[in-house]
Amino acid sequence: MKLNVSLIISTYNWPGALNLCLQSVLHQSVLPNEIIIADDGSKEETRELINSFKKICKIPLIHVWHEDKGFRKTMIMNEAFTKVSYPYIVQIDGDIILHKDFIKDHIRFAQSKSFVSGSRVIIDEKLTKKLIQKKQWKFSIFTNGLRNRLNGIRIPFLSKFQEHYRQNDIIYVRGCNMAFWKEDLLKVNGYDEEITGWGREDNELAARLINTGICKRVIKFSAIAFHLHHNLRSRDSVDQNDVILNKTLSEKRIRCKQGIDSHRK
Repeated sequence: MKLNVSLIISTYNWPGALNLCLQSVLHQSVLPNEIIIADDGSKEETRELINSFKKICKIPLIHVWHEDKGFRKTMIMNEAFTKVSYPYIVQIDGDIILHKDFIKDHIRFAQSKSFVSGSRVIIDEKLTKKLIQKKQWKFSIFTNGLRNRLNGIRIPFLSKFQEHYRQNDIIYVRGCNMAFWKEDLLKVNGYDEEITGWGREDNELAARLINTGICKRVIKFSAIAFHLHHNLRSRDSVDQNDVILNKTLSEKRIRCKQGIDSHRK
């Protein structure tokens, strides 16, 4: 299937992880058509790293940045969405290392009137430190230090038999491995910027997509992502963000008031 893809990577002040992530992107069996980095206020070291990758990247690499005023992922993601040039968007976090067929698998799995949530393999703290220290992005599914490694088994023909896994569970959404059509994202106006701080931003977006009649499909045994260990972010905002999510669910909201439209010039 020929499909043009924009890859969006969210990041914040962890250039060591972003380096491994970008290395894994550049060594994909099928490259995306462009890379857009949604940077939630990282310092100069991250900018320098991205500039170094621009020199070797064979596809456009766009850096979208705003000032650090706390966790504002919804806002920087919406700004990044305005830069998208292609019809299909694959979204990951900057602390993810991709299997070499990650983009290829997402292209194969793409289907109209649906969005996709993938899974991840967790890399423990010890292995994470080793990989970052050695700038090592290649390893085996059998490497010591991987948790829930069953998520790392790639058997593409089995994916279609698992696509309805936890389909009605709105909490089961992984923003670090997600894909959707640009036109569907524009219909719902992207992320709701009323959600600030960590928590529920991806679930709330998924809920509005579902409210428009777009179904959630889960990709298993394909599009494998490995998640580097990091300390948990503050959960102080979860309760207030749950209120917004529950309102979206109860009122079957489709568009948020403050979203992508706020960034259009």
